[in-house]
Amino acid sequence: MSERELADLLNRGDPSVMEGLYVRYASYLTGVCSRYIADDQCVKDVLQESFIKIFTQGHTFTYRGEGALKAWITRIVVNESLDYLKELKRRELFTSDMEQLEAPEDTNTNEINIDNVPTEVLFQLIRDLPLGYRTVFNLYVIEGMKHKQIAELLGIQEQTSASQFFRAKAKLAKKIKEYVKLKQESR
Repeated sequence: MSERELADLLNRGDPSVMEGLYVRYASYLTGVCSRYIADDQCVKDVLQESFIKIFTQGHTFTYRGEGALKAWITRIVVNESLDYLKELKRRELFTSDMEQLEAPEDTNTNEINIDNVPTEVLFQLIRDLPLGYRTVFNLYVIEGMKHKQIAELLGIQEQTSASQFFRAKAKLAKKIKEYVKLKQESR
């Protein structure tokens, strides 16, 4: 089914669209959600909530051309992931005061070459970042948000967002260096 056909069925509330959307986008949306949430079971829960929202809010979607449906459902998954993280924060599992965390050792992130790092390894290294680092990193790098937007979205200070991003980059750079060194030693 084309994206346009899926969008039309979704607008009409046709239940047959559920399987089509799931088959076409579940894998992609799992990847999107996994960028924010490390626990696989929680990813499944957030995806389930996302699909419920997609199906119940489908009548509000306006098709504006190829890619519009994918962008719309991606935004829903990102928002549901962020809502999940906000709930974690409310439970104090998400530390907004990053000054309490140990600063990573000084790592020049400009020297890092990721050309020889497989995408799945890089993805896992990002997933292994602490929750706050991972969230800010994804919002800044993948979603293209500014620190001011991230701060407003997460309810943190703008400097905290910038600090988390800096620390995420340094921690990721260190992990990439370790991976590359290990691969070179195993040759």
